[in-house]
Amino acid sequence: MIKHLLSIDQLSPSQIELVLHTADSFREVGTRTIKKVPTLRGRTVCNLFFEPSTRTRISFELAAKRLSADVINFTGDARSSLSKGESFKDTAQTLQAMGVDAIVVRHSSAGAPLRLSRWVEASVINAGDGAHEHPTQALLDILTIRNKLNRIDGLTVGLVGDIAHSRVARSNIHALTTLGAKVIVCGPTTLVPSDVARLGVEVADRLDDVLPRCDVLNLLRVQFERQRSGLFPSIREYRLLFGVDGDRMKKAKPNVLLLAPGPINRGVEVTPEVADGPNSAILDQVTNGLAVRMAVLSELSKAA
Repeated sequence: MIKHLLSIDQLSPSQIELVLHTADSFREVGTRTIKKVPTLRGRTVCNLFFEPSTRTRISFELAAKRLSADVINFTGDARSSLSKGESFKDTAQTLQAMGVDAIVVRHSSAGAPLRLSRWVEASVINAGDGAHEHPTQALLDILTIRNKLNRIDGLTVGLVGDIAHSRVARSNIHALTTLGAKVIVCGPTTLVPSDVARLGVEVADRLDDVLPRCDVLNLLRVQFERQRSGLFPSIREYRLLFGVDGDRMKKAKPNVLLLAPGPINRGVEVTPEVADGPNSAILDQVTNGLAVRMAVLSELSKAA
C-alpha cells in the first residue's frame, strides 16, 4: 500500500478494492459494545484542518480513536501560532518533531497535502485541498453505491451541481471511471469546467434529459464560499433547473440512489422530503465514511 493518500488516482483498482474490503470489515466494529480495535495502538494521528469541517474531521477523529490511536486536533485559527505568522511548513515540522505518525490535512490551497508530504516523515492523508481532490469522500461514495446496488461496473452515475468548485467531483470521476462506471456531469455551464470531458465523462446542461438514465445521483453542494461572483442568476433558477424535488424524482428510475457529500443546502440542491426519503443514502455515506477512514488509516500505517 502507498504511504500517503494525496489523490485518488494514486490507487489502482486492486488497491481501491483493498480499502473497500477493509472498510467493510471495520463496519462491524461500530456494532460492538466496545467500539475499539488495537490496530493503531501506540500511534499518533494529527487532524490538521485549516478549513471548517464537521463530517470529515469528526469521522477521522473517531476513526483514529476506534483504531486505538492517540489523536491531536489542530485548527488553523486564532488559537494557534499561525495567528502569529508561523508558516505552514514550520507548523508541519513542529508536528513532525513531536513524533506524529499520520497527518490528516484539509487546506484551502490545492496541492497543500503534497507539499506537506515532502516536509514530514509521517503519512499524509488529503481530507480536501481547495477545489482539487477529496479522495476519502470518493471511496466512501463508492462503498455506499456498492453496498446498495452490489456493483460499480456498468452503472451510470450523475454528478449534479457545482462541478467547477468541487473536489468531490474530481475524485469521484476518477474513482468511478476506474471501476467501470459511466459518469455524467450536469450543472449550469458556468459551474462546469469547459475541459471536463477530457476526464472521460459525458457533459449535460439539462438535468431532466439525463435523469432517466442515472442509477445514482450525487448532488454536489453549490459552494457559495468559493465563488467570487454570481455564476448563475439566482438560487430560485438553480433550484428550478437542477434542484431535486418530489416532482423531479418521478422522472428518475424508481430505485435511483441519491447521494450528497454534505453539508447540503436544503431547498437548493435537494428538498427535505427527497433528502430524507427512501432513495436517499446520505446517512449511509456518513456511516461508511467512518469505516473508510478507519481502513485508510490502517492500510497506510502498514507502509509507514
